Amino acid sequence: MPPAAATNLDYTPPDGGWGWAVVFGAFISIGFSYAFPKSLTIYFKEIQEYFSVSYSEIAWVSSIMLAAMYAGGPVSSILVNRYGSRPVVMVGGLMVSTAMVTASFGTSILHLYLCVGVIGGFGLAFNLQPALTIIGTYFHVKRPMANGLAMTGSPVILSTLAPLNQFLFDSFGWRGSFLILGGCVLNCCVAGALMRPVNKKVKPKPDAELPQPNGQSESSRSPGCAGKFIDVSLFRHRGFLIYLIGNVVMFFGFFAPVVFLAPYAKDQGIDEYSAAFLLSLFALVDMFIRPGTGLLANTKWIRPRIQYLFSFAVTYNGLCHLLCPLIPGYVGLVVYAVFFGLAFGMVSSLLFEVLMDLVGAQRFSSAVGLVTIIECGPVLLGPPISGALVDVFGDYKYMYYACGVMMLVPGIFFFIMHYFNYKRLDEEERERQSLAMEMRTAKLSVMEDGEE
Repeated sequence: MPPAAATNLDYTPPDGGWGWAVVFGAFISIGFSYAFPKSLTIYFKEIQEYFSVSYSEIAWVSSIMLAAMYAGGPVSSILVNRYGSRPVVMVGGLMVSTAMVTASFGTSILHLYLCVGVIGGFGLAFNLQPALTIIGTYFHVKRPMANGLAMTGSPVILSTLAPLNQFLFDSFGWRGSFLILGGCVLNCCVAGALMRPVNKKVKPKPDAELPQPNGQSESSRSPGCAGKFIDVSLFRHRGFLIYLIGNVVMFFGFFAPVVFLAPYAKDQGIDEYSAAFLLSLFALVDMFIRPGTGLLANTKWIRPRIQYLFSFAVTYNGLCHLLCPLIPGYVGLVVYAVFFGLAFGMVSSLLFEVLMDLVGAQRFSSAVGLVTIIECGPVLLGPPISGALVDVFGDYKYMYYACGVMMLVPGIFFFIMHYFNYKRLDEEERERQSLAMEMRTAKLSVMEDGEE
């Protein structure tokens, strides 16, 4: 079994049992959280014409929803630390359902911003963060695989919602479709019901104390703060800061290519169902690569240096976007959807696993809350800025070039910074071993002197 970082928990995670039911619940909850904003892009062209708004204005719907999902991270973290994952996820499902039902009666684009964007986005935050956190309480050794399987929910549900949304629109229009989707998302409440708290009465294994992972020192931990509120001491954590800086840049170009994939195809004269098929194809590839990436990340060769795999995935995303405009026609978009699905799935599978690897499972809830509130800025601005590029130049290729650069730069940054971080961690480990040896030698000397 591959080595893993210390759990920083006072019990031994079961690594199975009911944990697999929890993974299934997380699969549904995470799936709706990430797939819902993307699948709604099927309605964008028609809503854009209905309200007579621009590309950048319609892009705000998904953008606000994603940003609210990220902005709600700290609130979700506090609620999870206080009440547990189960009730928070169930409340989140009710919020998203209410948002979609009220949006179906919308009379302006501002109405959709408020209902779908703000209320729906906060509901998704209550679905996403608790699902990610509870996996870390049930799994340690098999955690990358469990995270990979749970994150597969996004492409599975997206591949279902994309053609379903096109069918619903043709049959009921966008208003009737929103009303039906409000009922569909209530499945998140069922998913939340599966997330019962882990049994923490299991005694820890009598292993020797392991070193703190990725630049985390014992004096930087704040158990009281982390247990109830957001642990701001993470801003002194070297690995956390590397992750945060790179992700802030990355998220300016992470979601926009997905948001505009179907509109880009329609702009080239491709029919609605063929455009929707691109999202389904993207999701299908994404669906298989996520658990595959989780299995790869769990191997003995990758797990100790998992940050390098994440760096590669981010860089690969950037290259895909840069090459997209160079392959013309529908065939080119199909090829792009396949390679983009591979790249997007790899990043999504590892996105939160590498954060947990850096800070440990005990501080993950606070870490993801801090990350999401800061990342909501680029998540909010990324798609509208990309839409503005389309409005200004009248061509999607500049949007894809910009997104490619926004992914390529942090990918290179991750490679460089994690090389020095791993090097520093090795030095710190040698220093700890040397100090332990000196203390052991000094103790033996004192014992020998006492015997004399």
